[in-house]
Amino acid sequence: MRVTRHSAAPAYVAKAHHDVATMRLQGHEAGQTERFWVGLSYYLPGGGADESPTSEETVYVVLDGTLVVSADGREEEVGPFDSVHLPKGTVRRVDNRSARPATLLVIIANQQPPAP
Repeated sequence: MRVTRHSAAPAYVAKAHHDVATMRLQGHEAGQTERFWVGLSYYLPGGGADESPTSEETVYVVLDGTLVVSADGREEEVGPFDSVHLPKGTVRRVDNRSARPATLLVIIANQQPPAP
């Protein structure tokens, strides 16, 4: 068992994000995982993730606040304990259009090496 305390979770830079603080809870800098990694993102009001394809299968779970997730020609406002599944390669965008911060739990599959 490996425990990552919130106070000790390593920060990382998520490309194409603005006004978002990100940290790893499991995987990568927080310790090796086999199939996925878990992050926590704090979106300030007006913060977001620019439109880009997901690198791997992804799940978002909103823990606090509201976010707008856009993908596949749809736009959905998601709030506490709502979740979003995005298959690998889905072009998505995330925006905090509210006046308060939002907290997002992020689970992303690890990249698998190409088959021989």
